[in-house]
Amino acid sequence: MRRILTFLFVMSMALSPINIWAAPPEFSGGVNNEYEYEEVVFVSGEPVRLKGEIKVSERVKDTEMSVSYSFKLENKDKDAKLDRKITVETLLDKRDDKGQTIAQSSISKYSEKITIGADKYELEDFQFSKSDVIDNRPAADFYNGNMQGRKYYKVNKDQGEVIVDISGQDVGYKNFWGNSETQIINYSIKNIKQDDSEGSWQGNVKASVSDSTTKVLKYSDNEANFSSFNGGHMRVTNQQMVSRYEYDLPKINNGKVDDKRDKGTIKMNKSMVPKVERLIVPKFRDLGGHWAQSYIEKLYSLDVFDENGEFFSPDLPMNRMEFTKAVIKSCDIRSYIEEPKKRSRKAPPEEPVFNDLDTKDDDYKYVKSGYDKGIIHGENNKFNPNRNLTRAQAITIMVRALGFENKAPTPGYYTSFSDDREIPYWAKDSIYMAKEIGLIQGDKFNKINPNKIMSRAEASTMLVRFLEFLERDLQRDYRENIIYFN
Repeated sequence: MRRILTFLFVMSMALSPINIWAAPPEFSGGVNNEYEYEEVVFVSGEPVRLKGEIKVSERVKDTEMSVSYSFKLENKDKDAKLDRKITVETLLDKRDDKGQTIAQSSISKYSEKITIGADKYELEDFQFSKSDVIDNRPAADFYNGNMQGRKYYKVNKDQGEVIVDISGQDVGYKNFWGNSETQIINYSIKNIKQDDSEGSWQGNVKASVSDSTTKVLKYSDNEANFSSFNGGHMRVTNQQMVSRYEYDLPKINNGKVDDKRDKGTIKMNKSMVPKVERLIVPKFRDLGGHWAQSYIEKLYSLDVFDENGEFFSPDLPMNRMEFTKAVIKSCDIRSYIEEPKKRSRKAPPEEPVFNDLDTKDDDYKYVKSGYDKGIIHGENNKFNPNRNLTRAQAITIMVRALGFENKAPTPGYYTSFSDDREIPYWAKDSIYMAKEIGLIQGDKFNKINPNKIMSRAEASTMLVRFLEFLERDLQRDYRENIIYFN
């Protein structure tokens, strides 16, 4: 088997302004790593696993994208081969006024030949339509779509045909800490014999496939004793594809269809080689033995905090500017924080989004990014950057960054916290949703203490939990909960 060069188009477009999503190759339930691709075909009436190479190329122009796939697969034990070429065209309707994008996909080119033993299946026609809606407003791009299609195969030129009806949906997200797409695809397969109706059969297959990339932080000790630091964090990027086929097919003996059914499940998974990145080592002198030391050092290593001094002052209050900057950097919304374009001398000076901010301030871009994304709001057109941060404000900023505030119940409800009456009206939806998704919990008296000023250490703890949600919780919901419990 020749080593292959496989790169899903989401990887090459991670920083693209078009902001497209992750996607398993084509719509066949297959999985791949750097070395090989594998899928299962059912056109013959029995499951046949095929392995081989897949090559992917893409072309992007403004709001149009074309992705071409080329498959060469085989199974020597079954005397089976597959040769497939397919091009998927996607048109993007970017609705900046709504913060959303509609993606419409179709098949523009296709060819497919499958050989299994003495039988040859050639694709005569492939009709396909797929449409997704992507919410671009939160820190993570969330999307959901549906697909419909039909394949027509000729069997041995004139001995019959196989018709495969395809339906399904996909769900996914993409952010700096990872991305995941899960496709649930249903295939209804009809094998129609040309002259022998008794040999005709029908079967059903459900394919569940997920492609996930995650970044996790790991601590590594320094094995040397005589060193200026004891150890540090590294960021490990993992990519894994998992797939499960559930099939209900006829039993075929010597070319004759039996009344009994062949039912079963096939599971596959492949992983890429992890990518390891060492991070900056923090050297604060006032964190030794502090209860929040590990949280603060993680955030500093990730460049969420960029203090240059020797002291972090963990027990001093966190202000609104510091926390807003930390949330934006945690999400790494880099595409929204670009270097400002040179303005014409005749052009009027840029107006700040809040009256109490200076557009020339180094941290202004973080506030503007948060404002443009709907993550932060002001009061009387002021941001109050140096005002101490409350727990209600911190929770609200994080939930808005996730885009979940609108999922709260209709106003008039009560949260489960014993100090519900103390929650400001503007923070209630966010606090309710933060509790629902496990981002926060009450103290030993079941209080959320919404108006309490947060120390820099307390805010660091909350930020690390926010990162853990982006790292792990989202993938669990988009992969494990769908693949294994659907």
